[in-house]
Amino acid sequence: MSDSFKDDSASKGPFVGTDFQDEDFREVVSILRERSGFDLDSYKDRCIKRRIASRVRASGLNDSGRYVDLLRSDNSELEALLAVLTIHVSQFFRNPSTYRVLEEKVLPELVAAARGLGERRLRLWSVGCAGGEEPYSLALLLHDMKLDDFEISIIGSDVSEPILEKAQQAEYKAAHLFEVPAPVRQRYFEQIGEDRYRLDPEVRGMVRFQRHNVLADADYPEADLILCRNVMIYFSREEQNKILSRFASTLGRDRFLVLGRAETLMGTAREYFRSEYPVERIYRCQKRPAETAAAECR
Repeated sequence: MSDSFKDDSASKGPFVGTDFQDEDFREVVSILRERSGFDLDSYKDRCIKRRIASRVRASGLNDSGRYVDLLRSDNSELEALLAVLTIHVSQFFRNPSTYRVLEEKVLPELVAAARGLGERRLRLWSVGCAGGEEPYSLALLLHDMKLDDFEISIIGSDVSEPILEKAQQAEYKAAHLFEVPAPVRQRYFEQIGEDRYRLDPEVRGMVRFQRHNVLADADYPEADLILCRNVMIYFSREEQNKILSRFASTLGRDRFLVLGRAETLMGTAREYFRSEYPVERIYRCQKRPAETAAAECR
């Protein structure tokens, strides 16, 4: 980084979110929207400013205006900021009881329904997949189900290209494998360093990663199961309802949505989903938005 961006001020304490000048924050929002398609307008300001402030400090700055100048001129800082704004804590089989319900209830139901319709495909989507632990966890479950006659599609999406590139490498520290049963770890993970493990290539190949922004992108992939855990908490209520409506449209009736433990359905989303496994925040799609609109017109 150029020395011209260094801030030698010793008169201030560490930069925090509340130090952001309103004009500078609006400029950061504008830069992200114009150069990456990432729209912060609907995110909760407190969470977002705190995360941006962490990048201001990491850049050696203590002033929001100078950080805006850096963001305009340095593409690597733009990518670093995107990574900070979109990252969330992730590990394999996070909340193990949720994965047990998926393995024992949800996935078998979806497989049986597909067979009943004469279909042989299963489509899963992990939204905000971060380091890839979640979609790879789904791949591990499906690999052991021996669905050799099925076409399996697992998509992991995020808004940050560097995060997706890292996810494709499928290399993790031991802490990320804490919930992986010992037999699964021994079978599917190769130790490649003192604290480094690589996922089996066959399982890795079951997941396709793509850049996707659930706010800005209208082209939602078709899915039978969507995991969108600990993502909604960053959106306003209005945007949550828009996203959930789109999820209902792409899922269709009797498909499933999984939210984070701290998230729940609000507003119009309750028309589209009903709680199937409440503790695990697993919801069944009971109608699409178009069906609701048609019913209201009768």
